[in-house]
Amino acid sequence: MKKNKEKYKNKWIEQVNNSSTRDYSFESASGEEVDLLYFPESSSDYIEKLNFPGEFPYTRGIHPNMYRGKLWTMRQFAGFGSPKETNHRFKLLLSQGQTGLSVAFDMPTLMGYDADHKISNGEIGHCGVSISSMEDMETLFDGIDLSKISVSMTINGPAVIIFAFYVAVAEKQGIDLSMINGTLQNDILKEFIAQKEWIFPPNESMRIIVDMIKFCTLNMPKYNTVSVSGYHIREAGSTAIQELAFTLANGLCYIDHVVEAGLSVDDFAPRLSFFFNSHLDFFEEIAKFRAARRIWANVLKKKYNAKNERSLKLRFHTQTAGFSLTAQQPENNIARTSIQALAAIIGGTQSLHTNSMDETLALPSEKAAEIALRTQQIIAYETGVSNVIDPLGGSWYIESLTDKIESEVYKYFDQIDSIGGVIKGIESGFFQREIAEASSYYQKEVDKKNRIIVGVNEFVKEDEQIDIPILEISEKIQHQQINKLNLLKKKRNSKEVEGKLISITAACHTDQNLLPLIIDAAKSYATLGEIVDSMKNVFGEWKENPVI
Repeated sequence: MKKNKEKYKNKWIEQVNNSSTRDYSFESASGEEVDLLYFPESSSDYIEKLNFPGEFPYTRGIHPNMYRGKLWTMRQFAGFGSPKETNHRFKLLLSQGQTGLSVAFDMPTLMGYDADHKISNGEIGHCGVSISSMEDMETLFDGIDLSKISVSMTINGPAVIIFAFYVAVAEKQGIDLSMINGTLQNDILKEFIAQKEWIFPPNESMRIIVDMIKFCTLNMPKYNTVSVSGYHIREAGSTAIQELAFTLANGLCYIDHVVEAGLSVDDFAPRLSFFFNSHLDFFEEIAKFRAARRIWANVLKKKYNAKNERSLKLRFHTQTAGFSLTAQQPENNIARTSIQALAAIIGGTQSLHTNSMDETLALPSEKAAEIALRTQQIIAYETGVSNVIDPLGGSWYIESLTDKIESEVYKYFDQIDSIGGVIKGIESGFFQREIAEASSYYQKEVDKKNRIIVGVNEFVKEDEQIDIPILEISEKIQHQQINKLNLLKKKRNSKEVEGKLISITAACHTDQNLLPLIIDAAKSYATLGEIVDSMKNVFGEWKENPVI
């Protein structure tokens, strides 16, 4: 065992020496040198369970020198009102040191409706940016070089269409698609489980995602086609274990469908990424992230026989817990977010969004968004947390928590298999019931004051006056977006659009890849709602069975 450990240690040291290092002092605030990594001199299971960073099973991190080589991407979620307003916010965030963009869409867009649909009335631009066509997408990224900035888009039901708009804009900018680096959430399974923003039924939705993965594998090898999301599962009220188990099970379900469609696991698995919640139980969250890497690596290697180490490395984005934020004493949310962000970073996240203090009251104001970004920058540059890899590794508590979470996740895997898999579990309401029970238990604990929420059930300020600026969305946005859409429909070639929509409908009856047809329709300025309707003609819509 000692010789084996020396082999891995030497390999790790060689990888560190061959890796780039940031031009920065990694000494403590007192000027003391700190090592890149701390590990036991002797341990019977160190290699099997932990190993060195960048080495299977990646418990301690997926890169040999982690944040000494490159800090996590500071990717603040942003989007509100019109594409023009959001474009301004994007440029502001980039000017302040943000290193990636993350797009929030409004509810009509998330549900596949154009701005002029009657169901969109009163919702346009209120929880994100309004996008109805490629023209809106052009405005959203005006003056932003998509070949140089990584963009994440949080959308699922109509993700294939929003992605087609994005691809069409990139091609109009003259960008080689193979050079685009970004992430599409595109995780329809967690929509059925938790967030409820779907359009088509589960099996038809999976067909669309397989088409997208095939397209990107061939044409966009740097692009993350699915960001398998536990974030919204946790926001719906799940436990940390449920978040991890259900999210990883969803990821494996995508793999099963794509492999069944004829791709090798190593063809596409390296471009699957994950999106986790960082909640308030500091140590539990760190252990969850460590367990996630170990479980994914072992399952991909042992069950799917993945050979490419990039398939085995679980990469993830983290967002701090919106669920934990309070409308009462909202300034306290800055402290909550800081603690959650710290857990994500110690846990080894690849990118991070820190929530703004005012998000329970409205979309973030510019000031609140700036404070949220500065929170990440303070952690990165002032705390020393990024100097040492997996700094809590070896803690008896952290290692015990990591092992326990791993064990409980495997129990859930067995349970999901026993009911016929993820889609059967969705159709039967299994996941929904599990989350509902966990959420109910948590709320009862709060009600009984067994769990204290500062400012809510204890340390309450009577007659509190909220004195922070709130972002308000003008009613003019709705009129502007509808007028813009009406003008677009008048100036485009309607006959050409109609023909391309008919082609999409026809292809839905076959196994033809839908994405090239949708991109082609986007370039003719077919709208989001029109393309969705052309697919609904064949696929129909999904209605959830009541959960009893």
